[in-house]
Amino acid sequence: MAKVELKKPIVDEISEVVKDAQGVVLVDYRGLTVEQDTNLRKQLREAGVTYKVYKNTMMNFAFKGTDFEQLAPHLEGPSAIAVSKDDATAPARIIVKFAKEAPALELKAGVVEGVLYDAKGIADVAKIPSREELLSRLLGSLQSPVANFARVLNQIAEKGGEAAPAEAAAPAAEAAPEEAAPAAEEAAPTEEAATTEE
Repeated sequence: MAKVELKKPIVDEISEVVKDAQGVVLVDYRGLTVEQDTNLRKQLREAGVTYKVYKNTMMNFAFKGTDFEQLAPHLEGPSAIAVSKDDATAPARIIVKFAKEAPALELKAGVVEGVLYDAKGIADVAKIPSREELLSRLLGSLQSPVANFARVLNQIAEKGGEAAPAEAAAPAAEAAPEEAAPAAEEAAPTEEAATTEE
């Protein structure tokens, strides 16, 4: 069997992995312990990111004609790729965070939504929150004015409830002098009667 025939399935596998990918990050994994590598793979897998180690020549063949062909100059030394088809920034976020704990993990470059970034650029991309976090922030900012409006209406209703007893007290106060006036009139004839009897 020819070498090309042996390599074709690997190239096809890489092509399938990066097909429709939103983000791809290329790393040098030399120096990672087995425990660190296992932990990194676990974190990436939990985030839905595919992490694989391939030969550079195989990746170079698979990247031809795609957005990821821009990574070719960075395919030197041992390389692994982290690929996400859903969250474009997930590979960068997880790898940059992990590299702080394991400095042996070296970022080479990455392509996020068709744009090539060097190691520093990938570190900047890693600061972008996930899609879910951005959506929750958006919903929070949309709910905030509604919640504030509801609070204001509630306060108006509470003040209106306090104003109603005050208004009820005012008619009672008006009624009290009216009731006091007939009582005074009734009391007045008795005084007159008392003076006439004398």
